[in-house]
Amino acid sequence: MSYLGATEELYKEAAITPDVGLCCTTNPIWQFPGLSIPKIMQEMNYGCGSTVSAQDLVNNPKVLYVGVGGGMELLQFSYFSRQKGGVIGVDAVPEMLEASRNNFKVAEEENDWFQSDFVELRKGDALSLPIEDESVDVAAQNCLFNIFKMEDLKKAVAEMYRVLKPHGRLVMSDPICEQPMNETLRNDDRLRALCLSGSIPLKDYIKVLTDAGFGTIEIRGRRSYRVLTPNHYPTDELLYIESVEVAAIKDPMPADGPCVFTGKTAIYYGDEEYFDDKNGHVLTQNMPLAVCDKTAVALAAASDQIHVSESTWHYNGGGCC
Repeated sequence: MSYLGATEELYKEAAITPDVGLCCTTNPIWQFPGLSIPKIMQEMNYGCGSTVSAQDLVNNPKVLYVGVGGGMELLQFSYFSRQKGGVIGVDAVPEMLEASRNNFKVAEEENDWFQSDFVELRKGDALSLPIEDESVDVAAQNCLFNIFKMEDLKKAVAEMYRVLKPHGRLVMSDPICEQPMNETLRNDDRLRALCLSGSIPLKDYIKVLTDAGFGTIEIRGRRSYRVLTPNHYPTDELLYIESVEVAAIKDPMPADGPCVFTGKTAIYYGDEEYFDDKNGHVLTQNMPLAVCDKTAVALAAASDQIHVSESTWHYNGGGCC
């Protein structure tokens, strides 16, 4: 059985018998006014973070979600896109699609605004999405892409890029690991399916996104997730895994390379009212400005009266890059 086959088998089991501890998140489940999330959806929340952010979901967007789980994030997206077929859920596991379909009936009983036809469920593959080119505003996946080996990861990201409209957003949550993993771990199909041994360094994750053409990358969160230890896993050292929440925006690629926001700010503290680098960045006296990493480097080199912060790994918009 291939690692993709092992993944489908694992999630077939999780669809039939919900597994609360399969892939629990490390941050709270977002609750919105008038939204009730059924208990069964929470039990089937097989993700490592959240891909739902109100800033992405204005004007009744068309949303694609790949890897439906129990349907919780599909319901949350529907809260912002209350229209027939406003949210499309794609999954390769028929049992998971059926479980989500049943869970939506429960959601209808708990939410008077929700209708099951707000969500269109499609059987499909992340490597060959059953979605038209440039047809969705927001695409999302939670704790799925880390399962893929590198060539398949590139295909999955390229598919998301294909279906997004210009300036559309790919919003993701995935585990990462900055330490190298041995081949035994990497080739353990079940550990990969459990969202553990497929974790790669953040810089490699970002490179896959920018190589696909995404011109802007936002790191919105970075949190502790798991450890792999010698007494439980085939490793000689403790491996620390984090989860990240990332938005990749289908902006044109700048001539000097992508804008990657990791939560850096720049503060000008010189004698003038403001500092203008003549490249589109104006810093008002003693006011922090969110900047992408390449602009942070350029500003630090341009003046010794600019303080550039370290990455906070948390960025929610703003700035002038």
